[in-house]
Amino acid sequence: MGPNSDSDSNGWNRARGLAVKTLLLIGGALLVKRLRKSTTRWDHAHFVSKSLSAQRYSKDQASRDPDNYFNIRMITCPAAELVDGSKVLYFEQAFWRSPQKPFRQRFFMVKPCPKELKCDVELSTYAIRDMEEYKNFCDRPRDQRPQPEEVIGDIAEHLTTVHLKRCPRGKRCLYEGSTPPGGFPNSWNGATYCTSELAIMKNNEIHTWDRGYDDDGNQVWGQREGPYEFKPAPTSSFNDMFSPLNFPPPPSMERRIEGSFVLQE
Repeated sequence: MGPNSDSDSNGWNRARGLAVKTLLLIGGALLVKRLRKSTTRWDHAHFVSKSLSAQRYSKDQASRDPDNYFNIRMITCPAAELVDGSKVLYFEQAFWRSPQKPFRQRFFMVKPCPKELKCDVELSTYAIRDMEEYKNFCDRPRDQRPQPEEVIGDIAEHLTTVHLKRCPRGKRCLYEGSTPPGGFPNSWNGATYCTSELAIMKNNEIHTWDRGYDDDGNQVWGQREGPYEFKPAPTSSFNDMFSPLNFPPPPSMERRIEGSFVLQE
């Protein structure tokens, strides 16, 4: 009788332990589900704004494939906030060795996607009324920049909108998205419309891919091989300063650059 009692007791303890573990797993799953539900639409928008706000370079990509990619500095920073909570960011691209001469300047407006769309964050791009006034905006002290009320007044025509969604588990990205089917009107270099793709990666990289097409669907500007990969600003070194990747390209290459980017109008 004694041994049987011990066996019954051990079996009961194991069953009870298994039941406790099962309850803990179920409780944990419910907690994770509840936490996910507690993430609001504005939380996603704020996270994307913060993720975009940084200085990044395409140096590594230019080193791997110098025939198709340049060492570009991309810098983005907060510029204003609208009354509805939308964030306005200033965006600028320039060659590494001439950051004071950006070839692309834009405003980004970041806000939650409309509820009727199956996305999390809406990222819209706008032209700037007086681009000269905003050169190197992010590099300047705050009191030497156009102030938020000026920024809002200088938001010009709408250019594109990218709808971002959270990436599924197992992917390298946090958010990714593209322009709607058909893209947006664009007339540069014979194009009739353009498309944009954007990915915010888990390793803090930003991948962008902008392309223009004509009426027949032929690509007339933008990268053909794949997106630009911008990595967080590396620690500079003396040798980096004299790398050929860091110098502006010669005039003979200007046309190829124009085929990769929509330069300032």
